[in-house]
Amino acid sequence: LGLVIIDEEHETSYKSETMPRYHAREVALQLCRMCSAGLMLGSATPSIDSYYNADRGIYNLYELTERYMGAELPKVEVVDMRAELKAGNMTMFSAELKNAMDIRLARGEQIMLFLNRRGISSFVSCKSCGMVMKCPHCDVSLSEHSTKMICHYCGYETGKINVCPECGSKYVYGFKAGTEQVEQALLKMYPSARLLRLDGDTAKKKDDLDNILAAFQAGEADILIGTQMIVKGHDFANVTLVGVLAADQSLFASDFNAGERTFQLLTQACGRAGRAEKKGVAIIQTYQPEHYAIEYAKRQDFRGFYTEEIEGRKLLDFPPVMHLLSVLIQGPDEADTQTYASWLAGSLKKRISEMNDNAGEDTVGYLKEQEKSINRIIVRKRQKADICVYGPAPAQIGRIKDMYRRVIYIKSHDTDELIMCKDVIEERIEHAGRQSDPFSVTFDLDPMNGY
Repeated sequence: LGLVIIDEEHETSYKSETMPRYHAREVALQLCRMCSAGLMLGSATPSIDSYYNADRGIYNLYELTERYMGAELPKVEVVDMRAELKAGNMTMFSAELKNAMDIRLARGEQIMLFLNRRGISSFVSCKSCGMVMKCPHCDVSLSEHSTKMICHYCGYETGKINVCPECGSKYVYGFKAGTEQVEQALLKMYPSARLLRLDGDTAKKKDDLDNILAAFQAGEADILIGTQMIVKGHDFANVTLVGVLAADQSLFASDFNAGERTFQLLTQACGRAGRAEKKGVAIIQTYQPEHYAIEYAKRQDFRGFYTEEIEGRKLLDFPPVMHLLSVLIQGPDEADTQTYASWLAGSLKKRISEMNDNAGEDTVGYLKEQEKSINRIIVRKRQKADICVYGPAPAQIGRIKDMYRRVIYIKSHDTDELIMCKDVIEERIEHAGRQSDPFSVTFDLDPMNGY
């Protein structure tokens, strides 16, 4: 093995969602060390983790300062949707985006519209009593689709309702737009336009994704509407306009990576416009135009974004400045799950306290000398553990598939200390003989998405 290349290295799909929750980047790094091979990480919007390593000289940094074949970067415009609302525009399309679409359709050029939510509405609520239609098995709202309501976590489905089951009101409506609703609105605005939609509902089968993209590449559609599937490095020469609807939808997720994810999505989306001879324009619609992630995405300024983002991570001791181990505990009963999680967290805190009480004492170990093939006794001073334990706290989504979720977060500068914490928790579970309890415990080192 001589070289491993990981393109779009910032993508969260490189992180396994099941145990063991490995990251392909870290596996590739270890493989290349074992084989004395080279590893190349490529991205227009590098992950903060990778760029932090490059900034400190751990990785070598090579930069491409211009686009392939000299193509110009698209002109990026940000539209404040608060001003649109004040001007009486109640639609999901700003006047600026509508005008830009009119021009491109008249010229025979293609358009991509990005909205990171499928379906018609993000949730359905009663305007009289405020009740939100929720999944009976998960602590999330049901998403409205054309003929039914669906939970995107467990797959639960039910028919659409017209009357509130709580107060009997007929004022039951969906809130916010999804890709289906965007498609329906475009069909009314441009009856003769050819539309394609790419999201989790239209790309269910093996070849659906490739077939939709191939059709758009061949010019069989004027507008492609989609979720983040459409901003993954695709190269369409005739796309001269990209519209980002509800750019701040991912901005305020309860996840320390939210700003990074938003900047990456917006920058990647804008980069789909004007990739050949024709100049491109990207229009970002947002209710938070002053947010630094959106301002830097407008300027296509990764370095500026990184500088501001890493300062926030340093202030809060978030990765990559410190390492983070999240421990997810799941169980069928809410009170029992909280008690079990508290017991694990308490056991860990007690062990850390004992280690710190013994700091300064000698610890004995053995070191094998490779050349002489003998074991040499070594004596080290115990150091105080650099570990902070938080929680347990309710997870970002407190219940999924009738399983209640609690999270313990553990921070340290040293990954070995976090691995020790994992071992302590596993030891406590085994020592108490509780393997048969109805709980599951999942470990994730430096998580990329919040629980």
